[in-house]
Amino acid sequence: MRKRPDSTNWLPTTRAEMTARGWTQLDILLVTGDAYVDHPSFGVPLLGRVLEARGYRVGIVAQPRWDTPADLARLGRPRLFCGISAGCLDSMLAHYTAFRKKRRDDAYTPGGLAGARPNRACIVYTNLARQAFPGLPVVLGGIEASLRRAAHYDFWSDSLRRSLLFDAKADLLLYGMGERSLVEVAERLDQGRELVGIRGSAWIASPDTPGDHLPSYEDILAEPRRLLDATLALEQHVQRAEGVLLQAHGNRLLAIAPPAEPLTTAELDAVHELPFTRAPHPGYTQPIPAYDMVRWSITAVRGCGGGCSFCSLALHQGRRLRSRSADSILREVRTLQACPGWSGSISDVGGPTANLWGARCTADPARCTRASCLFPRLCPQLKTAQKDYLALLRRLARESGVKHVRVASGIRFDVALAEPEFVAGLTRDFVGGQLKLAPEHSVPRVLELMRKTDFGLFDRFLKLFAETNRECGREQYVIPYVMSAFPGCTIADMRSLGEWFRQRGWNPRQVQCFIPTPGTVATAMFHAGCDPEGRPIHVARTDREREDQHAALVGRRSPPQKR
Repeated sequence: MRKRPDSTNWLPTTRAEMTARGWTQLDILLVTGDAYVDHPSFGVPLLGRVLEARGYRVGIVAQPRWDTPADLARLGRPRLFCGISAGCLDSMLAHYTAFRKKRRDDAYTPGGLAGARPNRACIVYTNLARQAFPGLPVVLGGIEASLRRAAHYDFWSDSLRRSLLFDAKADLLLYGMGERSLVEVAERLDQGRELVGIRGSAWIASPDTPGDHLPSYEDILAEPRRLLDATLALEQHVQRAEGVLLQAHGNRLLAIAPPAEPLTTAELDAVHELPFTRAPHPGYTQPIPAYDMVRWSITAVRGCGGGCSFCSLALHQGRRLRSRSADSILREVRTLQACPGWSGSISDVGGPTANLWGARCTADPARCTRASCLFPRLCPQLKTAQKDYLALLRRLARESGVKHVRVASGIRFDVALAEPEFVAGLTRDFVGGQLKLAPEHSVPRVLELMRKTDFGLFDRFLKLFAETNRECGREQYVIPYVMSAFPGCTIADMRSLGEWFRQRGWNPRQVQCFIPTPGTVATAMFHAGCDPEGRPIHVARTDREREDQHAALVGRRSPPQKR
């Protein structure tokens, strides 16, 4: 009979697990809309381990019932605060498709079952925390809070919504990667200090707070174009990392501090080498699909210099790249080999953009005005290290017990083309039959709105990829990700893209209908009906037109495939 894992290796989720550790009270309770997987790819468990390493007693309540505060209350009132996260996805995106239809599954739930978290989870969980622990500070975090920190357009209700901080009635909202800011919250509350002014946070401020004013909630309601102004200012705020932004909501004022400083390489190494069990909590009896996808993968880089207008990565993780050291990654590989089920295959070594591992920016962030390090062309201030990345992959492949090393993360083909030897090495040794790339579209005007580079570069990459495969006698394929119904894209544009596929005899499989997620520039364009310069653009708003754009590519009317 297989021995049941010792649950005391996980952060406590029950009173019995607290007692097993000799604890009578938590310092901090973390609540998440995801199942509890003690793995560095899952944000709340990672932050729990960071706080634990600082000496705090941390417990986790995962996917609590939302019709009663009993699940939150089962661990008792924490001494310092309750931290709330919807999980690794915005709860509305987790629940609904591009056509606002309910999804039938949830990759972050045991058995992949939908319905384990509520709509607008941060609001619901905060209300539960208030019922369970009257007067206890409540702090919001995670992607849902991060991208809804200011007034934002909500696709699922087709409305402009206030900052999540006002709707949830929490004490503080943390945005971006939360290691520094969450530790500072704990330290300040432990010392009896106020929470105002923490980098990477937003709070409800007094009317005399100094800072730069964004268009107010009422301004944007009256003139949707102002959402673009606010979104572009927030984007620059993340990049420049200075100054306080203010946004009025009626007679109340939202204040947003500069983002927290990114972790150094040594700090990022230390976070990923905390004592994770790298497994779901033993209380679960069904598999968790999201865990299966990352179980044998390694996060090597954080942040994204792409700045694509539809993507939240740069807004949440920042554009300033931070990479782990090769030695730390090697130590993680050795840790993987001790895990049950290890077969010798590393499924991924990467992050938002795998071939930007080791890249560094030599520009002064406070003076940089670019929205992207890669668009319209590679910034000369960004120094890439693709040869070093290839050397890292080869070093891992030589490690005893490792049979295969693959790269499944996003690869920027425009960056890769600057070093053809990198493309050749990647293709020969680290592509497991299929390489996923994201040209997104072929029409120059649409690509410009997306902040994606010339489609001709994608064609160049395909030729180099094919040549390398012929030379080494391998049969491998590129799987292109493309998008329909993007703001500014017409049915004629989709037919043009579809013709490119037909000329090559390709049947596109990875097609995503654009979903206006909160906080992005593309979502602001969707809401405003214009580009960042204020020029009117076509917007496919109805489900009928969105389906028509998709059908122009796949040749039939059907909901888009999930991406």
